[in-house]
Amino acid sequence: MKQFICIMCPKGCHLTVDEDNEYQVSGYSCSKGVKYGKAEATNPIRVVTSTVVVKDGESRRCSVKTADGIPKHAVKDAMKIIDTVCLQAPVAIGDVAVENLLDTGIDVVVTSSVQAS
Repeated sequence: MKQFICIMCPKGCHLTVDEDNEYQVSGYSCSKGVKYGKAEATNPIRVVTSTVVVKDGESRRCSVKTADGIPKHAVKDAMKIIDTVCLQAPVAIGDVAVENLLDTGIDVVVTSSVQAS
């Protein structure tokens, strides 16, 4: 049995996932809890948010995030790559900072614009 607190809505339901019984989920108050509990028990993913360096811009950094969740076990390796990124201003929301991060098929995208200085 694994236990999680669901983060899919503000209720924060306390979920129990029975790995020995086809990942049956209990403790949820909506169907989102079932989906979240099964995913956390079988293949947890996380959206990674961070900042990267911007050269020649009004600001020296801009915010970025993965366009979707990546496997939880890959977050540290993802951050090692994100920490090496240096973009040239101007950058716009939606620009791709890293393509296909760790061969996951997920891009790292810019979430704040920086104009050239």
